[in-house]
Formats: sequence, C-alpha cells, structure tokens
Amino acid sequence: MATEFSREFFAENRIVKADLRCARKPRQEDLDRIRREVKKLYDATEVILNVVVDESLLSGYVLQVGDRLFDNSGRHQLDKMMEGKPSLATLKTRIEDYHPAQTSAEGGVVISSGDGIVQVEGMDRAVYGEIVTFENGAKGMVESVEPEKLGIMLFDGAETVGVGTLVTRSGKRAGIPVGDAFLGRVIDPLGEPIDGKGPIEAEGYNPIEKQAPGILERQSVDTPLHTGILAIDSMFPIGRGQRELIIGDRQTGKTSIATDAILNQKDTGVLCIYVAIGQKASSIARVTEDLRKHGAMEYTTVVAATASDSAPLQYIAPYAGTALAEYFMSKGKSVLIVYDDLSKHAVAYRAISLLLRRSPGREAYPGDVFYLHSRLLERSCRMRDDLGGGSITALPIVETQAGDVSAYIPTNVISITDGQIFLESALFNAGNRPAVNVGLSVSRVGGAAQTKAMKKANANLRIELAQYKDMESFAQFSSDLDAETRRQLQHGKALMEMLKQPLYQPKSDAEQVVWLVLASHGALDELPPEKLRAAAGDFVSRFRADVSGTMDRITDTGKLDPEEVDAILNAWNAYAGGDCHAVQ
Repeated sequence: MATEFSREFFAENRIVKADLRCARKPRQEDLDRIRREVKKLYDATEVILNVVVDESLLSGYVLQVGDRLFDNSGRHQLDKMMEGKPSLATLKTRIEDYHPAQTSAEGGVVISSGDGIVQVEGMDRAVYGEIVTFENGAKGMVESVEPEKLGIMLFDGAETVGVGTLVTRSGKRAGIPVGDAFLGRVIDPLGEPIDGKGPIEAEGYNPIEKQAPGILERQSVDTPLHTGILAIDSMFPIGRGQRELIIGDRQTGKTSIATDAILNQKDTGVLCIYVAIGQKASSIARVTEDLRKHGAMEYTTVVAATASDSAPLQYIAPYAGTALAEYFMSKGKSVLIVYDDLSKHAVAYRAISLLLRRSPGREAYPGDVFYLHSRLLERSCRMRDDLGGGSITALPIVETQAGDVSAYIPTNVISITDGQIFLESALFNAGNRPAVNVGLSVSRVGGAAQTKAMKKANANLRIELAQYKDMESFAQFSSDLDAETRRQLQHGKALMEMLKQPLYQPKSDAEQVVWLVLASHGALDELPPEKLRAAAGDFVSRFRADVSGTMDRITDTGKLDPEEVDAILNAWNAYAGGDCHAVQ
C-alpha cells in the first residue's frame, strides 16, 4: 500500500525519481544539468536523484529514469567499439565515427538473482515472452510480469548475472530460426546447432509461443499416419493432425514406439521432429544414431534439452520444436512431432514457478500447468486445404509411477489428447513388446484414420483379445477344458504372438493387412508360438512378389475385397502345405 501511495503522490506532484551511476563523484553543476534535462524531458516539477559511484564504468555516467536507460559511460563506448572483435582499421573507423548515445533501449536493473531466475526492476513496458539482454551478453525471457518487478528466466550466463546488472529490452518475442536446412540436424531449444556440423542457414524466424489455429481453420482427421506397428495401426490408429499420448512406466518402450513411428515415415513425405526434454545426453545421442543408421535423419530434426541444461531451456524445448513444425505446416507439409517427455517438462516448469514464488498446488505443480500443455498440444492439427492442408501430428510421452494414470500430469495430458497408448510393465517383462495394454489404450479418432482394408481385416481383433484375457485368467483354475475353450485359448495365444514386433522393423499397411487376415481366419493357430512370427514373416515376404499382385492392389486401393482374402488364404494353404519349413 505504501508503494502504491508513493507512486500516486509522485505522479500527482510531477516528481521524478532517477538512479544515477557515475564513474566518479559528480560535480554539483553536472547534477544540476542532468536534473534540468530530466525535468524538460518528463515535464517534471522536481527530480530526485539517487547517486551511486561505480568505477567499473571507466568514465561518464548511466542514468535510469523508470524504464528508460541513458548510457553515456566509457565502458559502453568501449563495448560498442570492440563489438565482434574488429580489425585495427575497423576499430580506428569506429573511434573516429563514434558519437555518445543519447539513449539505449528501455532497461532495468537486476535486484535479485538465483538458480537461473532473476528479478528486475524497471522496464515497465516489457511484455510476457519478450527476450531481454544483460550487459554481460547473457539472454533471458520475461516469464513473470508483476506491478513492481519482472521475473526473468536465463537461457545462459546464469553465473555471471548478479544484483546490479543492467538489462535492456529487445522488443522481440522469444523464437527460433526456421528453414528446410534444419532437417537432418541436432539443435538446442534456441535453434543453435549442437551436432558439430557448422551453422544452419535459416529462412525465417518463428515465435515459440503462438496462438493455436481456430476451429474454422482446421479440417477433420481422416488421413492415416501409419506407425508401422501392427498393435497400434490395427487397434488404435493415428491420423494426420491427431494427438496420441504414449504413457507408461519407465523402461516400457515408450521412446521405441515413437522411434519406430519416425522410421516408418520414410518416403511418405511426412517430416519428423524429435524433442528430447531432460534426458541424458548419451540417451539422445543413441536415439539420434539409431535414426541416422536407418536413414531417418534425412527428414528429421532433433531438438535436444539435456538433463544438464537449465530448467528454462528444458521449458522452452517443446515450444521451439512446435515453432519449427509450424514452419513446415505453413508450407503445406505434414509433420510428426514427438515430445519425449512432458513429465520432465512439467518438472522443469515447476522448478521455474517455485523460484518465481508462484503458489504451488497439487503435487507442488503450479495451477497453470494444465494450460502449459494444452496450449502446446492445441497447436497440433490439420489445416484446411485452402490454407495449405498441412498438419502436425503430436505424440507426447508421459511417464507414470507404478502405472498410476490418475496422477496429476497423466490425467492432464490424457484429457487434452485424442487418445492414449498405455504401455504396461507386466506385459513388457513377459516379453510382449510393444507392451500395449489393449483395455486401457484408445484412439478417439478410431476408424476415421484407417484404410478400409485395415478396418475389414481387424474387425474383431480387440474383442477376441479381450475374450482371451478373460478366458486365460479363468483357465488357470481349471484342469479340464472343453475343445471350444482350448481352441479360443490357442487362437488368443496366436494373436498375442502375432502382435509382438521387434524394434526398427515397421510393417507396411499391406503387410499388416495380410497378417491380420491370416490371424482372423485362424491360419496361424496351429503354428508353434516360437515359430509363428518367423513363418508368417517368411510368407509375407514371398507373397509380396506373388503374381496375383494382391498386396499392390491393397496398397493402391486401400480396400480388401473377398477376392483378395481368398488369394491370401489360398497362398497360405499352398505355403503351409508345401515348403513351410517353419511349420515342420
């Protein structure tokens, strides 16, 4: 209240307060001259100067009036002359042409600093999300706007920014450089390359924070985005423009599903962005090397904020990745973006919020953590054709603790996304990989993002798997089973075995349809489980070259007619009755 009263008092009486830092004790006539200039500039009746001697300025003075900074110090002149390590001739020219600056950008001064978060006084017109520059060259972003001060998170140079450091506005919102040259590269959240391959030529600059497209700018999701994973494409299909959550405990294969999905986009025209948040640098390097080894880096960009990076860098990483994705979407391209993972992103934001002294809520997360992720994921969509027809498909990853999907962050992201793929530790440890829990997983887009062939081939797959799970638990307590029950159990085991899929071996849509036709007609039931996948895989590879051209027709038309089903089953019967060595 005292501060509010004093502000009103000074404003009503046209009294201006200013801070003056001088290299040496100023003379009275100098102080009077400065007061006259400030009175004239601000139409003030009186000027109160707070004078401090600062020998580091070398000469001259720095005057701060509100959010305006007048820097006529020797240090400022020297910094301007030495900018960019000039040659002797350039330096001579700069000295000859130098004129004292009347004023620099609006500025302020640091009043507290700690753990990468600083509080700044002044800069009354700074806005949320604006980039600011400190006198030592460090950069930060305005994250909190309060009546008396600003909360700024630092991207670099945290150890060199202390109380009294000058800070100036840039007038520029936080963003990253964008362009086609970023494909195949590994960058940090500020858009700087960190793969040792030299600078990247940018074609533009996109803000990291941007309002999501409105409902009238979007169109419905109806084009499949195949992951190449049979368990997902058959039961929980993903469409271009969809947001499908991958959720599960640590070490259950979440990143592997995302990596396989990226590999499967080869030659489809879909560009990929992998955002790594708070992971070990070695883990990010391994994923990058796997992508490179399988030829996926040609159409992929990796945005990396490692566990050793500051919380502010981890916080802006997914927004930076989305800004790059929006650049490609604006050119009419389809993009797949993976956020790995949003649990660590929420933890980074929690650290920033607590340092900014925002009130903690449930599980110590700030109250706006839901908005944090919703404004990120809402930017993934499919645009109307007359607006380019581009799309961003998001695969956010969230880590659970002991399978608890009712925790704060999991429930938040589940309610934002269009479905989730739940990975279960028990299934993973039992060798069912990918360890997809059929009961808890769902796609809210469903059959709209499937081809007609896929819908027809897997019509009863989820029901049969659910029946098998129920029957399996029942059969544990019974020693004598009738023939029908044994047949259903055998069929269920064949389905479970079919859904197992090794890493980095995505299947095409036509291959998946052939597998599903064989399974739904019981063709795989008689095979020993340990030989089932080898036999079916061998058959599919041979059937691809079949003279009937069945798989090519499925690929071209996206349909599965009775003639194709008969061709698949007849070919299997010939294969199983002939040289099927795996069945022997």
